[in-house]
Amino acid sequence: MPLLPPPRPARAVLAAGALAAVLTGCTPAVTVDPAENATDPGCALAMLAMPEVVGEHERRETTSQATTAYGDPTAAVVRCGVTPPGPTTDPCSSVNEVDWLVRQEDEGTTWTATTYGRDPAVEVVFDSTAVASSTLLVELGSAVEQIPADRRCLDLEDAATGL
Repeated sequence: MPLLPPPRPARAVLAAGALAAVLTGCTPAVTVDPAENATDPGCALAMLAMPEVVGEHERRETTSQATTAYGDPTAAVVRCGVTPPGPTTDPCSSVNEVDWLVRQEDEGTTWTATTYGRDPAVEVVFDSTAVASSTLLVELGSAVEQIPADRRCLDLEDAATGL
């Protein structure tokens, strides 16, 4: 005996169920507060150049301008337009010609890296157990380079010689 298609109301319910399954499979946007200077034109260039994948984490939509996030659950959040840091004694790492101030938050696994010498500055908050800083900063570097550097980090020897 041949199978008959379900009656029309049942087909509508099946179609609605299939649609609901597809929609609930979507990853929601990450809620991120914009930086104070998120509207700076330099941020637009940097954000357009952000990679689609960092490490193994895919790029996600966010709720505010000049931001992006990676991973589900979120492994890293990028905000452009933060206030550029001034001279500091904080540790600075140069990764492929991009200088970053990197600090650990509350002795946990959350770290913050902020570009040094670029205006506007870019801030990345990340979980070091989800993505290595070396991977993250290398892969974001070409996007961040869209904002020209006007200062560089100095090491102790440079500071002592007055460079």
